Amino acid sequence: MRRSRWAAMTADAITWLIVLIVLLVIWFAMAVHIVTQYERGVLLRLGRVQGLRTPGLVIIIPFVDRLRKVSLRIVTMPIQSQGIITRDNVSLDISAVAYFRVVDAIKSVLAIENVYSAIDQIAQTTLRKVVGQHSLDETLAETDVINANIRQILDGLTLEWGVEVTLVELKDIQLPDSMKRAMARQAEAEREKRAKIIAAEGESLAAAALGMASDTMMAHPLALQLRNLQSMVEIGVDKNTTVVFPAPLMSTIGELGAFLAREAAAAKAAQPPRTMTGRTMAAG
Repeated sequence: MRRSRWAAMTADAITWLIVLIVLLVIWFAMAVHIVTQYERGVLLRLGRVQGLRTPGLVIIIPFVDRLRKVSLRIVTMPIQSQGIITRDNVSLDISAVAYFRVVDAIKSVLAIENVYSAIDQIAQTTLRKVVGQHSLDETLAETDVINANIRQILDGLTLEWGVEVTLVELKDIQLPDSMKRAMARQAEAEREKRAKIIAAEGESLAAAALGMASDTMMAHPLALQLRNLQSMVEIGVDKNTTVVFPAPLMSTIGELGAFLAREAAAAKAAQPPRTMTGRTMAAG
């Protein structure tokens, strides 16, 4: 009997010891927390804030204290595509991305229930509001201004929640097919206009250069002849059998022939008349 009682007492003691060890393990698991380097712990004791806990080992009182860990790293949040009508009544589908981080862990726990969902919703509405105040051309050309405006509006709201928006960027802008075709035609017309302007400017410069060259040749007639000879040399390089004489050169040759004829006539007229010989006189 004594042995059975001793065995029963020993079994009860072992059972209680095991229960005690299990309770200690559970208590240790509930009481001991580790806060990593990029986190801050907000300690709530019976519903009251007791302050922040820095990175490291943190021990709390189970069932009395509650530790909320808040990450301080930058969070990337995509803003889903929104159907937006611009100021000039063009329908666009715009998606964006926002970057934010918690700067006040206590405010992020006490001021709002779900900070991530709240920022997502407020970012969507702000994106629709800001883009709706701009025209299509401004939306496509001034994305930096739109990004800055969205970030400024979000910062004014989220700082009260202990969150800072570091960056907002428009990620994708989808245009209607009809608008894409119209913009393609506009771009093509713009390029044709530039090509015509450049060609006209080239013609104007060429005409001015030719005018200067003609003035120079008028002042120096020999320059025209040299240019004609140079043209003949360039033609002769190709070993052609046909020789082309420029019209000014032919007129010059004609003028030269007329000049020689005039000189010959003048020389003939300047000769003295022949005298009568003695035979002629005797015959008389």
